[in-house]
Amino acid sequence: MSNERLRSALLAQGMTVHDLAEAIAVAPKTVERWITQGKVPYRRHQYATASRLKVDVTTLWDDDRAVETASDLSKAEIVTVYPHRHMVPPGLWRELYSRAENYLDVLVYSGLWLSEDPLFHNLLKEKTESEVQVRILLGEPDCAAVRQRGIDEGHRIMDGKIRNALVNYRPLFESHPSIGFRLHDATLYNSLFRSDDEMLVNTHVYGVGAYMAPVLHLRRLPGGGLFDTYANSIEQTWGSARPVTDHDITGA
Repeated sequence: MSNERLRSALLAQGMTVHDLAEAIAVAPKTVERWITQGKVPYRRHQYATASRLKVDVTTLWDDDRAVETASDLSKAEIVTVYPHRHMVPPGLWRELYSRAENYLDVLVYSGLWLSEDPLFHNLLKEKTESEVQVRILLGEPDCAAVRQRGIDEGHRIMDGKIRNALVNYRPLFESHPSIGFRLHDATLYNSLFRSDDEMLVNTHVYGVGAYMAPVLHLRRLPGGGLFDTYANSIEQTWGSARPVTDHDITGA
């Protein structure tokens, strides 16, 4: 029986059989047999393939060993869990971002507390000057998702917090235009703070502010899948977000 899930995953990434074979160092005919004959690869090739195609290994193969190992790997991606955001060591946010060599992402509604940190501003400048891709995603102040999140937290000032964050970031708009700032209207279930293969996931809980909600510290492992699940949501939100305009900051 053919493996149509693998074929579809290849197409979704715009890859050919030869592309995948070269990426994971196997023969093209081997990959072709995985697809057309439904052959199940060695586990190391399963994980390498899943990592390259940016999917969980169990999406491609119903192998009980793979399911068990992938579950263990996903658990291993959890470095630690903090019951509340205010219990995260104060320097961890900057320490994590200081290690970024390729990607530095922030996906929030306002993240006002971070926008108020001058040391974080300096870090953003340093990273963009080092050619790190820096992307800051804030909520569209007037969108329905932002209004609802304010209600869920027990207040109606989320839009004001976002506008305050935009004002705080305004000097960076002018001095470092290579820093990517965009506004999104997505419904967020977590605030995400990514630095290369590390991430802090601040969950959103109904009825409490984000500072009281749990935070997961993740570190990506090939084949684990948990980190990539959150990382993919950053990419999707960035793709549908829009650039910040002067009107968003001044209201004029």
